[in-house]
Amino acid sequence: MPYLIGFVLALGISVLARLVGLDRDRAFYPVVMIVIASYYGLFAIMGESARALGVEVSIMLGFIVLSIVGFRSSLWLVAAALAGHGILDFFHGRLVANPGVPTWWPAFCLAYDVTAAGYLAWLLRRSRLPARAHTG
Repeated sequence: MPYLIGFVLALGISVLARLVGLDRDRAFYPVVMIVIASYYGLFAIMGESARALGVEVSIMLGFIVLSIVGFRSSLWLVAAALAGHGILDFFHGRLVANPGVPTWWPAFCLAYDVTAAGYLAWLLRRSRLPARAHTG
């Protein structure tokens, strides 16, 4: 069920953002990626684990950097970051002991991340969103 909910929610939010114009600005998906990356840190705080928080913040910083670089250069990096975070979700429990993570979260987040990455890639391939930042 978490996979289905993650898929439906990501698709619904992505379509809604397109319909109302929230994703008109290239910043939309990088900001979504930054928010997604922050959740495991929140769970470490909820689980009262300073060690997990340190590890989660380190991982989070990598995704934040990818999001910023992708925003400033190519949104393809943001799509890759979203997909990469989905892959991380699959392995997260084996890599980080974070007592605050709900048992259903990795499956939900994996589905959300991969769906959002796929939708962003679809937008970029169809030229519905500029992949490159305008310079000048």
